[in-house]
Amino acid sequence: MTALTPWLFLAAPLALLLMFTFLPVADMIGYSFTDWDGISPSRSFVGGENYTDLVTRPARFEVFLVSGFYLVASFLQIAIALYFATVLSFNTRFRNLFKGLLFFPYLINGVAVGFVFLYFFQPDGTLDTLLRLIGAEGEHLWLGDPDLANPSLAGVSVWRFMGLNMVLFLGAIQSIPPHLYEAAELDGANRWQQFRHIIAPSIKPIISLSFILAVSGSLAVFEIPYIMTGGANGTETFVIQTVKLAFQFDKVGLASASAVVLLLLILLITWVQRRLFPEERVELS
Repeated sequence: MTALTPWLFLAAPLALLLMFTFLPVADMIGYSFTDWDGISPSRSFVGGENYTDLVTRPARFEVFLVSGFYLVASFLQIAIALYFATVLSFNTRFRNLFKGLLFFPYLINGVAVGFVFLYFFQPDGTLDTLLRLIGAEGEHLWLGDPDLANPSLAGVSVWRFMGLNMVLFLGAIQSIPPHLYEAAELDGANRWQQFRHIIAPSIKPIISLSFILAVSGSLAVFEIPYIMTGGANGTETFVIQTVKLAFQFDKVGLASASAVVLLLLILLITWVQRRLFPEERVELS
């Protein structure tokens, strides 16, 4: 009975994981080998035809170029989060207030964020008004100009997710023993030297994890561009394209194959990153 006790506690979460994760993934893989339209009760097995369609149409993968904007924004986001986490880990006035303010955007629903920034980026809207205060005149089509749309949307992602990375970094920094800082101060180390020789090496596993999440997240962007532009003006991502295939063109089989390809790409990139940057155990003493 004692050996079964842990499994009794795990039964409910494992059942939920099986029901809402593994079974839907198995169904998705099954649909990817059919021509199902999402409505008809019958569907025909087409083998690898959907995957062949994806591979033979390079245009379907051109949308990954859009992910490059979010990838660059993710690296910027990590740098900003690391800066704020480091500053707020020291004795800073009102640091708890700043922690709350910086983390708050992550708590807001993605759809609400999209609608808020939809008005923020309106021509002659909030952003143009703020720019005029510093002498930048004129109206800008922040979401209508293909040269501005993707950087604008990527900037929204930075604003929304920076707080999450900051909290991860802050938690890791606060686990560093205080006596290491005291020894560094006795040796005359300034804040930059403390960050370089104590903080950065100590939280290296969390930084590596953030980079993995940044790459996978940039490939699977959906909410912000879908709500704000619907994929127009060159802002369509791979996930938006997949959703359109399923619900706009009634090609659920092809969309399922597209989703399987995205899943495999993310797993492959994660594996490569793990191989290039293996997890290191950090000893803090």
